[in-house]
Amino acid sequence: MDKFHKILIVQTAFIGDVILITPLIKAVSELFPKAMIDVMVIKETRTILLNNPHIRKIQVFDKRKNKTFAFLNMIDQLRKEHYDVVITPHSSFTTSLLLLLSGIPERIGFDRFTARHLLTKKVIWLKGKHRIINNLNLLSVFSDQKWDTQTELYPSEKDKTLVDKLLAGLHNKQNLIVIAPGSVWKTKCWEEQSYVELVKGLYHAGYSLIFTGSRTEADLCERIIRNAGIEALNLAGKTSILESAEVMRRCRLLICNDSGSLHLANAMKTDVYAFFGPTVKRLGYYPFREHDLIFEVDLPCRPCGSHGARICPEGHHNCMKLIQPDIVLAAVEKNYPIIQEKE
Repeated sequence: MDKFHKILIVQTAFIGDVILITPLIKAVSELFPKAMIDVMVIKETRTILLNNPHIRKIQVFDKRKNKTFAFLNMIDQLRKEHYDVVITPHSSFTTSLLLLLSGIPERIGFDRFTARHLLTKKVIWLKGKHRIINNLNLLSVFSDQKWDTQTELYPSEKDKTLVDKLLAGLHNKQNLIVIAPGSVWKTKCWEEQSYVELVKGLYHAGYSLIFTGSRTEADLCERIIRNAGIEALNLAGKTSILESAEVMRRCRLLICNDSGSLHLANAMKTDVYAFFGPTVKRLGYYPFREHDLIFEVDLPCRPCGSHGARICPEGHHNCMKLIQPDIVLAAVEKNYPIIQEKE
């Protein structure tokens, strides 16, 4: 296992996809302990991997502005590194072409889509399996060893200190629940009024609530808080990805849609309750830890896509509308009973 000196792992997709390669990064470091491991991601996801002890360098493929220039510039950067092998869980033709032109002799990825023709070693895609399992299966070309599937993130001491300050004014810190009601995909969002009813019930039951999300989701969080008539801390748009992860680590539970937030919480070993509407478990991006729960209704129109859509193709959005807040509230109260503060 000493034949590789420099290894590149590539994932140029979204936040959740990058978090889900962290078990692969760790496994590669264990399989090739003497090798230098670099990871290539897009600019928007770079900070996810900061402080990861298994990574030497994060290569950034900034393809959003001028894709042609970024493509050529990335080829130049990769050629200078002289990688022995690249492992790419991202089955993109553009990415695979970039890796071919970068002169990396061994290119390992999945045997699917057009990108497979540009690989030197192809691994079967395991349908219905969690994405982490598929990612780790890329190492089957080297070993039949079983690997740890736990994702991991590494907030810095600075991140932790900032979160200390953000949460300093909160009372009842033993019963913290974090709510992430947003998603890039509109149909992936549980109904706003359902969130209002749920958080009202949680607040009056004695839980302390924190809202999180992107800057564009701050207004949504504020509306839910206001319409529920409760007091809650709205951190949407105010924290980085790793700061948000550290916030989740301090909480007993995350309640969210099928979004990047659930992967953050899984990586910090915080339990997840997630609403799945247009997407389903067999797509491979579900919360995977022991006490995680998915709330969904069985409809013939599900799934309607791998990501959902801007509007419901059937015009009713029943996959989300039929998930009742009282069922979720009852599950929280049963599984996370209020912890009484010691006098």
